[in-house]
Amino acid sequence: MGAGGTPSARASAPTPTHHPHRHRATALHPGAWWLWALALGTAATRTTNPLLLGLLITVSAYVVITRRPHAPWSRSYGAFVKLALAVLLIRLLFTTLLGSPIPGTHTLLTLPEVPLPDWAQGIRLGGRVTAEGLTFALYDAMKLATLLICVGAANALANPSRLLKSLPGALYEMGVAVVVALTFAPNLIADVHRLRAARRLRGRPDRGVRGLLQVGLPVLEGALERSVALAAAMDARGYGRTAHVPAPVRRTTAALTLGGLLGVCAGMYGLLTAAGGTYGIPVLLAGVAAAVAGLWLGGRRTVRTRYRPDRWDARAWLVTASGATVAALLFLAAARDPAALHPGVIPLTAPTLPLWPAAAVLVGLLPAFVTPAPDPEPVPAKEPS
Repeated sequence: MGAGGTPSARASAPTPTHHPHRHRATALHPGAWWLWALALGTAATRTTNPLLLGLLITVSAYVVITRRPHAPWSRSYGAFVKLALAVLLIRLLFTTLLGSPIPGTHTLLTLPEVPLPDWAQGIRLGGRVTAEGLTFALYDAMKLATLLICVGAANALANPSRLLKSLPGALYEMGVAVVVALTFAPNLIADVHRLRAARRLRGRPDRGVRGLLQVGLPVLEGALERSVALAAAMDARGYGRTAHVPAPVRRTTAALTLGGLLGVCAGMYGLLTAAGGTYGIPVLLAGVAAAVAGLWLGGRRTVRTRYRPDRWDARAWLVTASGATVAALLFLAAARDPAALHPGVIPLTAPTLPLWPAAAVLVGLLPAFVTPAPDPEPVPAKEPS
């Protein structure tokens, strides 16, 4: 055999299928994915129309399917979908067992009612289950389920480690803890799949209590090894070391950050309620400005630098603008035609799809066409015979 190997061996050698440095340079900023997904979730809070909510879920699912990279952390979308389905089922179950405040005339079934003491007035167990009460619970639960699915889309599209690099310096340590928590479960699941596949190849059991016990110890050992390696890497990178900042600057930073977060909470509450529509936006903008100023001052304590930071380019602006457009148009639709976005259940009628709010939701598909496609999943090379 020559130095270069046989022709068959050279032909079966693995060939690179993607270039990580090129993909990093063309990948979208992770913050844009989060802003797009949160804007879709905000739009979902303005309607209880199941057709519009289903359209929002379809838009987010299509973007995830077409632009989700092949990475362990990107497989979390299915878990959020299952969580959303669990929310729907739990809400319907509670409505069936505990009743609903919505009166109805269409009785579906009557459960045995449990008598309760006088101090539990307003609460009942069992009794009539009406179609109006179940429909109201379904509409309300779909709103929360859509919000959870939009958050799952952000988790599946945004690289958590790259998102950590883009955080302000004041949030770096908290961001590291969040990223470690988010990546722990995918790595653990990948270890379980890898060990079960290895046991199947060796003809050993991988199911049942015996298989679980024999797989659990190597998984625990791998988790401990990753923890030690992570601690060493964090210490080598100076995690937790801060610069000296004067006491007045620290107090000003704390006051601005706390006041800004309270302002954001009050502004969001005003936007989500009908009574706070007049003060919601000004309080929200003031809170965001104060929080940004506090985070900028807090970043002076961090002495770290960034290596090849992600660029916020025109595509990131387009993705963010598409989500913000959906949210803004549904806010406008909720103010102009609330009956179309909040179908009534008394009397019980079938919901209709309003045309221009549905067209506004379709604007959220823009990231599927302006962002780069993910690299194809690498195919493992075959061993030369």
